[in-house]
Amino acid sequence: MTPVVNKSAIPGTVTLVDVEHVLHTRHLSSGNGDIVLIPTPSHDPDDPLNWSRKRKLLSTVCVSVYTLFAGIACSVVYSVLTPLSKETGLSVSTLNEGTGPYANTQGQWIARNVISGFFTAPIEALPEISVTDVYFTHERGTYMGFYAFFLAGSNYFAPVICGFIAEYQGWRWVFYWPSIFVGCAMIFLFFFMEETNYVREHVDDTIANVRLSSSNSSQSGDPEKAVPVSDPPSQTEEGTIYTKKSYIQKLALLGPRQKQNTMFRRLWQTIYYLSWPVIFYAGFSYGSYLVLFNILNGTASIILGSAPYNFGYVACCLGVAIGSIFTGRFSDWLTIKLARRNGGVMEAEHRLWPFLACLILVPGSLLLWGVGAAHEVHWFGLIVAMCMLAFTNTCGITLSVNYLVDSYRELSGVAMASVILVRNTMSFAIGYG
Repeated sequence: MTPVVNKSAIPGTVTLVDVEHVLHTRHLSSGNGDIVLIPTPSHDPDDPLNWSRKRKLLSTVCVSVYTLFAGIACSVVYSVLTPLSKETGLSVSTLNEGTGPYANTQGQWIARNVISGFFTAPIEALPEISVTDVYFTHERGTYMGFYAFFLAGSNYFAPVICGFIAEYQGWRWVFYWPSIFVGCAMIFLFFFMEETNYVREHVDDTIANVRLSSSNSSQSGDPEKAVPVSDPPSQTEEGTIYTKKSYIQKLALLGPRQKQNTMFRRLWQTIYYLSWPVIFYAGFSYGSYLVLFNILNGTASIILGSAPYNFGYVACCLGVAIGSIFTGRFSDWLTIKLARRNGGVMEAEHRLWPFLACLILVPGSLLLWGVGAAHEVHWFGLIVAMCMLAFTNTCGITLSVNYLVDSYRELSGVAMASVILVRNTMSFAIGYG
């Protein structure tokens, strides 16, 4: 009998499709019933992987609301740079380093940005982690695409609505309205956003890391004995009896205390994981696409002037929508298809194939944007360039994060902080330069 090859040592290599129907583990109950549920859920009704469709949808809505309004609040300044500069006496280059209407000195500006960064930084990490907590590997790309849509879309949509606000209500209301939106979002999230962190201590997930040999069942004659399989966990899982949380319990701000979960330990891990190639690559890839966004935002008002400016950001919103679909739903479909072709085994690198589109669109859109503007091409050409740049920006967010999570799902929380460290360093460098 051909020995079973254990691929658990290879990050992100798991059996996603049970092509021979021999694995004793949890499978998708509807549709493609041969898809293995990764990670393996427990039988706890409060395990986020076991939540009802409605409960998962509410979690996604809450994450989207949080990302959208926090993103808008951080991006409103792009539509009122000129009046804000005249009112505060700060140069446009200084304003490009942050946002806010009341700073009059450089010291106030720096302090304001430090505080703003502290409170808004979680939109770059917590939503991705929440997606990995609630959804399985075969559907994670779709909902990561939703996150990318609201993250990138908020940055492009903010100047559109704020341009009209500044025109009809004055530039100060460009900052007042997002503050009102954020206040309403806080109330909504307090009552409806549920903690997604969950520790599965009794679930055996190792069976998903076994690659089946196509000759096993045929040589042994008994598919049940061909591979080492484990029985599905019982309803109580080693005697554990679960009780469903009440609504009041779901409102708790603090969850169960985790072992060795100190701030200094997390800080050390964040720095240490930068030495891991996949994590550093994910951060560098994410940062590269953010640099494109910064270049676009820093030059759009100069290149397009006043009239087509808002219309240009509408084109960006369209690009974000297309990009979220391409790297979300399409990415999941492609990953499952490639896994079936690979004998049911999914590799984290399967998530990288959609980057091929970026190899063409990134240089093409940058050349059209920069060289086209220098040669005064028709404004529609610049609009197309903005749409393609927004598309690739969304691709960079989704694909980079998906590759990281698929490679190191258990470390995604801390590793995401390492990714953001690399990404924000690149963003700051290009913005400052």
